[in-house]
Amino acid sequence: MSHGWGYGAHNGPHTWHEKFPIANGPRQSPIDIVTGEAQYDPELKPLTLHYDPSVSLDIINNGHSCQVTFADDEDTATLTGGPITGTYRLKQFHFHWGSSDDKGSEHTVDGKMYPAELHLVHWNTTYPNFGEAASTSDGLAVVGVFLEIGDENPRLQKVLDALDAIKGKGAQTLFPDFDPTILLPSTLEYWTYDGSLTTPPLLESVTWIVCKKSISVSSAQMEKFRGLCFSAEGEHEYCMVDNYRPPQPLKDRKVRTSSA
Repeated sequence: MSHGWGYGAHNGPHTWHEKFPIANGPRQSPIDIVTGEAQYDPELKPLTLHYDPSVSLDIINNGHSCQVTFADDEDTATLTGGPITGTYRLKQFHFHWGSSDDKGSEHTVDGKMYPAELHLVHWNTTYPNFGEAASTSDGLAVVGVFLEIGDENPRLQKVLDALDAIKGKGAQTLFPDFDPTILLPSTLEYWTYDGSLTTPPLLESVTWIVCKKSISVSSAQMEKFRGLCFSAEGEHEYCMVDNYRPPQPLKDRKVRTSSA
């Protein structure tokens, strides 16, 4: 498995602290969002997301998820408002999912797990590049969207159709002209808290913005995600499922909500 970490019995989240001690840090993600304890903050602004589909580049199986990457050298795909200050550029989006329809999300809500979770990863343009932003406390902002079993979602189909070309680890194909705003829920009320990347190196640099409203996905569509492999072509086939980190302790943090 690439980078020596993964989601298996020998290298899964319970082992990450061995190589990445920050795994036990004060602002690790994901968390269980306890709705009754989230604090309404009237100062929180609405989210403004503007994504130019022309900067969608490619889709890759990175051995841990499927990831769509964007050109991030201009302010053509941006997040502003919400709990953040300034402009954050979209770098990539990816998904986490389970081996069945009753598990797969990283964040949970009052203990409830969803079958999948979409993460849209942005970086703070105060810094010169993604790498430097990722190592600072306010460097990244990730919008999380839950997928919930329901009607087939035609807006997911372009992503799902591309998965056939990237079944094995390291496989990559062009993925032009895609506007990820079509993957957002119809309303953008959210919870927010200070957290981390949910994969190594687990840097504590993320302002998390977790949408309250989910988007639909059918069971058949979820099976497309599960058709990917952690393994590369020619290796023993190892299905890409349960690629999520369990909730981490909240510790001294507060979860704020944009709506009372």
